[in-house]
Amino acid sequence: MSRETALRATSEGRLWQALLIGGALAFLGIFLALPLIAVFAEAFKTGLGAFVLAVQTPDALASIRLTLFIAAISVPLNMIFGIAASWAITKFEFSGKALLITLIDLPFSISPVVSGLIFVLLFGANGVVGPWLAAHDLKIIFAVPGIVLATLFITFPFVARELIPLMMEQGKSEEEAALSLGANGWQTFWYVTLPNIRWGLLYGVLLCNARAMGEFGAVSVVSGHIRGETNTMPLHVEILYNEYDFVGAFAVASLLALLALVTLVAKSVLEWRFDMNSGAGH
Repeated sequence: MSRETALRATSEGRLWQALLIGGALAFLGIFLALPLIAVFAEAFKTGLGAFVLAVQTPDALASIRLTLFIAAISVPLNMIFGIAASWAITKFEFSGKALLITLIDLPFSISPVVSGLIFVLLFGANGVVGPWLAAHDLKIIFAVPGIVLATLFITFPFVARELIPLMMEQGKSEEEAALSLGANGWQTFWYVTLPNIRWGLLYGVLLCNARAMGEFGAVSVVSGHIRGETNTMPLHVEILYNEYDFVGAFAVASLLALLALVTLVAKSVLEWRFDMNSGAGH
């Protein structure tokens, strides 16, 4: 290949690279940056005082508390499940492993609304166990327990799906070495496995938390939309918008957007730390 041909190929590559980067940035600007700017602009359109009043109403505060409460329950439980499932799948051989992996991916393959309907069919008044629950004065659907269950179902793949490829790549040689040196199972996990997966674990927890706080479809089906009781922040935004309370709707939506931005920054930091640690490992 001549020098001229090589230079032409290089310049064409740079041109296509610039076009691709420019297209990606334009796409992100139109579909991500502009909507975020619009949300914050509408939230503060009538001033900071109106924004503060909108987010300090009893219903708004109740939706914020409920959203944080649901995340505080679902994220730790999914973290425990994700670690246990990843450990079992990557460190042991057993029948049904493929089925377990398929079940972990199930929430990714079905609509969140369908997920919510499944819980209604199970725990609703006319559901499979609904009459038994009613007889024992237990309420799941249109109550906080139903929201917790729906959120758990929607978010449980995130931690496991981050850890399984990571732990498969790492193998189990270090754990086997620790066991051969006399460490028990808990010591092996705490001092060998957990340090190796900590950044991937934090990344999965972060994604799980973001989805738990922003989930709408499944929660909408099982919540009943009871103001001050079963409305999470996304549901409260919908109600305010449908009532033409645009300041209140965009004020609460801006809080969700702010949480998303914080998640994005934390995600970028974790990706950087994870790549840095992976590079150091090699």
